[in-house]
Amino acid sequence: MTGQKKDTVFVPVDSVESLEMRLKEIQEAQKTYSTFTQEQVDEIFYAAAKAANHHRLKLAKDAVAETGMGVMEDKVIKNHFASEYIYNTYKNEKTCGVIEDNQSDGYRVIANPVGVVSAIIPTTNPTSTVIFKALLALKTRNGLMISPHPRAKECTIEAGRIILEAAVEAGAPENIIGWIDKPKLELTNTLMRESDLILATGGPGMVRSAYSSGTPAVGVGAGNVPAILSENCDVLQAVNSIIHSKTFDNGMICASEQSIIVPDSIYDEVKAEFIKRSCYFLKDDEIEKVRKIIIINGALNASIVGQPASKIAELAGITVPETTKILIGEVESVDISEEFAHEKLSPVLAMYRSHSWLESLEKAEQMIEDGGLGHSSSLYLDELNEQDKLEEAEKYLKTARILVNSPSSQGGIGDIYNFRLAPSLTLGCGSWGGNSVSENVGVKHLLNTKTIAARRENMLWFRAPEKTYFKPGSLRIAMQELVGPMAKRKAFIVTDKFLYDNGYTKKIEEELTAANASYTVFSEIQPDPTLASAEAGAARMREFEPDMIIAVGGGSPMDAAKIMWLLYEHPELDFLDLAMRFMDIRKRVVGFPTLGEKAYFVAVPTTAGTGSEVTPFAVITDERDGIKYPLADYELMPDMAIVDSDLMLNQPPGLTQASGIDVVAHALEAYASIMATDFTDGLALQALKLAFKYLPECYESAVSGVANPHARERMAYASALAGMAFANAFLGVMHSCAHKLGGATGLTHGICNALMMEQVLRFNANPAPPKMGTFPQYEYPHTMERYADIADVIGVEGDTTEEKFEGLLKAVRDLHAKIGIKDSIKEYYPDEKAFLAKVDDMSEQAFDDQCTGANPRYPLVSEIKQMYLNAYYGKRESV
Repeated sequence: MTGQKKDTVFVPVDSVESLEMRLKEIQEAQKTYSTFTQEQVDEIFYAAAKAANHHRLKLAKDAVAETGMGVMEDKVIKNHFASEYIYNTYKNEKTCGVIEDNQSDGYRVIANPVGVVSAIIPTTNPTSTVIFKALLALKTRNGLMISPHPRAKECTIEAGRIILEAAVEAGAPENIIGWIDKPKLELTNTLMRESDLILATGGPGMVRSAYSSGTPAVGVGAGNVPAILSENCDVLQAVNSIIHSKTFDNGMICASEQSIIVPDSIYDEVKAEFIKRSCYFLKDDEIEKVRKIIIINGALNASIVGQPASKIAELAGITVPETTKILIGEVESVDISEEFAHEKLSPVLAMYRSHSWLESLEKAEQMIEDGGLGHSSSLYLDELNEQDKLEEAEKYLKTARILVNSPSSQGGIGDIYNFRLAPSLTLGCGSWGGNSVSENVGVKHLLNTKTIAARRENMLWFRAPEKTYFKPGSLRIAMQELVGPMAKRKAFIVTDKFLYDNGYTKKIEEELTAANASYTVFSEIQPDPTLASAEAGAARMREFEPDMIIAVGGGSPMDAAKIMWLLYEHPELDFLDLAMRFMDIRKRVVGFPTLGEKAYFVAVPTTAGTGSEVTPFAVITDERDGIKYPLADYELMPDMAIVDSDLMLNQPPGLTQASGIDVVAHALEAYASIMATDFTDGLALQALKLAFKYLPECYESAVSGVANPHARERMAYASALAGMAFANAFLGVMHSCAHKLGGATGLTHGICNALMMEQVLRFNANPAPPKMGTFPQYEYPHTMERYADIADVIGVEGDTTEEKFEGLLKAVRDLHAKIGIKDSIKEYYPDEKAFLAKVDDMSEQAFDDQCTGANPRYPLVSEIKQMYLNAYYGKRESV
């Protein structure tokens, strides 16, 4: 859409005259906006961040489709980072009026906007850069005029339009953001001259033009990042970090590594590790062929930028495996005449041999001097015992960022792998790189600074219900505490019709009656509960005004009750905002409000399956579009869990089968998660040990009709233990796929997990996956070893990790057979044509599911689709 408001027609900006007219409109809007209060600005900033986050997937797809560069799934992360991390960092920062007032020292600081900011947008990051710059402009009460790259104009304008509409709806002036509809050099130069500040991101020529325009400019220099390895570094971490960084968006991040300098003593080990991880070392004649396509006519060849390694090899006339991650040229010269010594913006690396730390620094220094002054450098060393080497590097390397033991792409942009660097997509290079700032752009500085950013792991947590009662008969004791010492007087019981009609709430009602406590029962919960049913229950709660909510049943009543609890205490909330995905639960754009101020939440499971009684998760279906939304926040954690296996003795075979295999899925994914810890590992392993032993016994009992109290009790504990594990370690792509498979086919959630289980185990076990999960604690792929741990615990024999893994797969298949689970989706859903028509949408939705982020292997949409197809036809193949 040209212009800025749906019901108004604007003249397209395609000439100097129309540009000047639009700039005047933005200037007038900015004058109005400059009078806004901090509260008004923060509402607009929030709305814009939320809108950008909601559209992160669409904008990523648009960018790849239009530019033909990069990886869509990685651009999703960029868009997510640009909205979530920028919002989280600046949401509480004062940017209006008096921002600091110290009466005792006698000073105060007042903030004023600069005016109209021109945003020069690169083709490499056309949507995430718009999100980043627009959010900064809105937070600081500036107007923004966007200059897209000609090869990325449609997606760039779409990103600007989404943010503008959200900002205006939140109260911003109508013309606060604009853009050039038909970009050309004349218009960009005019914009730079006539704006008040330039935020320039692009090639060196564009940045030089910005600084020579006569307008104050914040621009960035070229990146030519060397990665220097110490002989005492963790080779496994170093190699995998470099691969993780260099393959991100096919190497288009300016902070990505361009060369690796390796000591002679570990050179062969490093090379072997790269080869093991599917990187390709070019032969001598192949190096020469690749040289010819890196630099053409003295400039980087645009045809290789953001392309996969296999395509670059094809352009050079050489053949490499399709799965090749990076092309590596072993070269000697670090002079500018060596093509491999340049910034390459693609998965192509130079690798140098060094005989000393000093020689490594000298090689890095020359490459930085010739093309990466002020940007970033990367070190891999023993941080504790090699401080002398780090101090030497500080003296030698003229870079604003020295990243220690971190993937430089993700480390350089800040806040993911370190604490000190501000999150930013514009990385200043200081006077070394001809820039006005030497930090990650966000705060202006006149001094060059040097920041040493060492890799750090985030604080982790373990959270469980305030109280957990267990053992047969514990329900009555827990209820007596609720109505006795805790003095709860009004109970709202949530369950389903079957459980209510068959007396599962009877003991609860008896205790409430004996204590003269009042209660009401909401028994209208269906399998796969809908948002509508949760809203209906919340309305009843508001009428009854309970001081405790008691959810009785399997996952459906407990999940629905959690949403009712949320809507009861906070009816003003927007469900879709709460369902928004997050990368880090502590940094989400939309936070959950505090719960428990009106009602105490009690969860009483009647199945051994979901573990919802001890988790902060709830899965709800929006009946309007049929999409299942997994909500996650620790405010949804029940206050009390009552795990009384007497309530589980009469589960029918189908329920025993589906809920029991869900326990196995929970524990498998929690143990493999990138967020697994020592606190969750023991719980997950014990849950698996119990489930593999006692689930078949429970199923046999259900089929025969002969009760087995001991087996039911152990499965009840397995369910709660697995729930506690994944409540803190989170889940993975098995559940992502199961959520969408269930929504598309109507199959129960546990069966969906079972049908995807072997596919996901094989997928995650790849020792050199194309992409690994992003979390500081997760240093390198090691899921095969984790699966071998599980094999040991459940009694699978094997001499090697691989043998144990194959044994685990067989144990899973045997367990499925014992409890009557079929081998393929097709056996449950034979309409092949209907399934194939849905699989693309399912794959994309599964990729965007909240559970995907904690998976140890970061999946591509195409890989998820292949797993779905393999599972449909019962193929036991690795993706």
